Amino acid sequence: MPPVVIIGSAHPLRGGGLATFNERLARAFLAAGREVVIYTFSLQYPSFLFPGTTQYSEEPAPEGLDIRVRINSVNPFNWWRVGREIRAMAPSLVVVRYWLPFMGPCLGTILRVLRRGGGAVRIVCIADNIIPHERRPGDRLFTRYFIGAVDAFVTLSRSVLDDLRGFGVRRPAVCVPHPLYDNFGEALPRGEARARLGLPSEGVLLLFFGFIRPYKGLDLLFEAMADARVRAAGVRLVVAGEYYTDPAPYEAQLRRLGLGEAVILRTGFIADARVREYLCAADLVVQPYRSATQSGVTPLAYHFDRPMLVTRVGALPEMVPDGTVGLVCEPEAGSIAAGILRYLALGGAHFEPHIQEQKRLYGWDRLQQTIETLADGG
Repeated sequence: MPPVVIIGSAHPLRGGGLATFNERLARAFLAAGREVVIYTFSLQYPSFLFPGTTQYSEEPAPEGLDIRVRINSVNPFNWWRVGREIRAMAPSLVVVRYWLPFMGPCLGTILRVLRRGGGAVRIVCIADNIIPHERRPGDRLFTRYFIGAVDAFVTLSRSVLDDLRGFGVRRPAVCVPHPLYDNFGEALPRGEARARLGLPSEGVLLLFFGFIRPYKGLDLLFEAMADARVRAAGVRLVVAGEYYTDPAPYEAQLRRLGLGEAVILRTGFIADARVREYLCAADLVVQPYRSATQSGVTPLAYHFDRPMLVTRVGALPEMVPDGTVGLVCEPEAGSIAAGILRYLALGGAHFEPHIQEQKRLYGWDRLQQTIETLADGG
């Protein structure tokens, strides 16, 4: 049977949501009996566009995956070479991730080259975003070029599906909820996880997890932590993730609010091996986003059975039904503070049975089968 090719981030690029997702999807295709090859980037972003410390992982390559480091996002000659190389493999299905318009020229050209000369290849895009959170000149032009090379689309939220239709796309497109990350190991007892991380053994810990960017609303969460009622409750907040923006405003805000020991900063890149420790150490995962499509933090929280407090933006309320799996608030500090207090009143045990019931909906086999159906013209 012809191979499936996945185009997108993977090792040796650092984990994060994109690489982890693509590698886990590859395993879903392997489990279904398909041969899979991942084409990833030798250069994903020019250094001036990358806000973190490094794009590359120091962790070992994932076992059992055929990952080929080929794509240079800024070299058009490379795009043609990669397109011809993939075409020579005669794949039946190409799955391509799209998350940033900057990638439109690169990915759109590779797709056009690989399907030259006919053949039965079908191209299915998994679209994280069509319109980015942080917009730049050329976004719509680059996105329009990319989507013109795609046969069908999977979005991870209804808002992205709506954005896609806004470009006039009438090709097959479906929304599939983000599957749960189940590749970070089994859950740890809360006390053990806290001990491993050197976190307080007692008291309620909130967790903000992932890259820190303005749209993610960490400043709103700091303001909520300064609410007199939240202070009186004695909860603490752990911020675990790397700054992808200037940290100075956040540091100044913490000093101004006098939060002191109420906020524990672990503001470096969180390696895959430490992910479960942070999730399992927390009582409540908080996503105070100003805007969102979907979030890879949500399926992490599900996998480790942690309730969530999310804002009413994008697909977050769709995946976190209010009062059952977690709590939904407005993207402003007072509402977030009220959500924290509501969690404390209900208690963590309130959410446990609902999480177990809801998480059954989010399997990788569902996504894999949807892609296959779209590729078959369904």
